[in-house]
Amino acid sequence: MTERTSHPQVERDYIPGLGKQFLTPLYDVVHHVFGLAPVHEEMVTLSAPRDGHRVLDVGCGTGNLLRSTGKRHRDVELVGLDPDAKALSRAGRKARRAGLRMRLDRGFAQELPYPDGSFDVVFSSLMLHHLDGPSKDALLAEVRRVLRPDGLLVLADAVLEEHGHGIGWGRRNRGARGRMREQMRDNVGDAVSRRIAAAGFTVEPTRITALRIGGKIGIEVARPSGPD
Repeated sequence: MTERTSHPQVERDYIPGLGKQFLTPLYDVVHHVFGLAPVHEEMVTLSAPRDGHRVLDVGCGTGNLLRSTGKRHRDVELVGLDPDAKALSRAGRKARRAGLRMRLDRGFAQELPYPDGSFDVVFSSLMLHHLDGPSKDALLAEVRRVLRPDGLLVLADAVLEEHGHGIGWGRRNRGARGRMREQMRDNVGDAVSRRIAAAGFTVEPTRITALRIGGKIGIEVARPSGPD
């Protein structure tokens, strides 16, 4: 089942973080069980934000990556975007408990509601596989647009081996899960880094890390290349 939300004058389907809206309260439990915290810590280290930098997390979910960033770098501006109002509500509560200020916007990765060149760092964590091919390309084009010329994209997503094993869903699953599995097929081998490069980025070699359970994650670090 997909959820539907409003984006300026547009109604659009989206897949919640765990596939169904009623599972959102379990998002942070899954985050812990799978061992995603070290992935986020590595993403923050790789991004190396400086005081005054603006950091955007596209598909921020319940705000774990932004919270990790804010705890280590108190003087950066934190912005999160997600279509899921319930996830954003949880992100806001967690930010307040941590004593962090962050702007949380409801919207879509394919149409980022921010001016050109307005961020120093853009994160994307385990959301690329939620999108179909054209939407993935639209996301990357938007990220390149909102990044400053010397900005940095740090993107993490599941990596599938050539025979298709990795984070995914059983073949008989249908609906949102079946759709997500089909979209995951784009993540075989170095497909993610090649897609990022095609969007106008210079991409560093993929960093592969294993989750506690559930497979492997590839972390991509990329900078805008050439003239805008």
